Amino acid sequence: MDDQLSPANLTVREIIPDDAGAVSLLIKQLGFDRSPQQVREWIAASHAGRVQAAFVACRGNEPVGWIEVSISRPLQSAPFALIGGLVVKEGVRSLGIGRELCRRAEAWSWEHSLGKIRVTSRSTRLDAHRFYLRDGYRVDKTSLVFEKHRPAEPDESKRPANKQADEPASPVS
Repeated sequence: MDDQLSPANLTVREIIPDDAGAVSLLIKQLGFDRSPQQVREWIAASHAGRVQAAFVACRGNEPVGWIEVSISRPLQSAPFALIGGLVVKEGVRSLGIGRELCRRAEAWSWEHSLGKIRVTSRSTRLDAHRFYLRDGYRVDKTSLVFEKHRPAEPDESKRPANKQADEPASPVS
C-alpha cells in the first residue's frame, strides 16, 4: 500500500456487515476483542435505532479505519454526540485518515442537530490526545471511569428443589 493519501483512494462511508472481518481486526489494534460475528450483530442493532452510527475509511476496497459515534442524552445536560471509538490501521496512521473519519462523525452530529461532539480517551493514549488537540478538540475535564460487572447467575443445580426460579424471596419478619 502506498504512503500517499488522496481523495481518489480514500472513501469514508457507513459501516456495512461485509466490513465485519476487517473491523474486527482493527478493534484488536485498539486493544479490544470482538469477533466478526459480534461486529455484524452490532451493525444490525445500531441500524435499528439511528442514535448511533459507525463509518469506515477505505483505501480501495480495504477498510483501514473506523469511527463510532452516538447521541448521548443525559438528564443533566443538553444532548451531545459521543465518539465511542476511533482506530486507523497501523502502517497508514498520520496520513489524514483519522481526520477524515472525525469529519464524517462531526457531520453526522451536526445533521442530528447536536451542538457539540465529545470524545474520551484513555490516559495512556498520548498520541490520540495530540491528534484530538490538533483537530480542534479541547480538554474539558479529567474523569475516572468506574465499572461494576453483573454478578454471575446462581447455579440452577444448587437451588433448593422446593424453590422455583421465579418465586419471590420470602419477606423478612
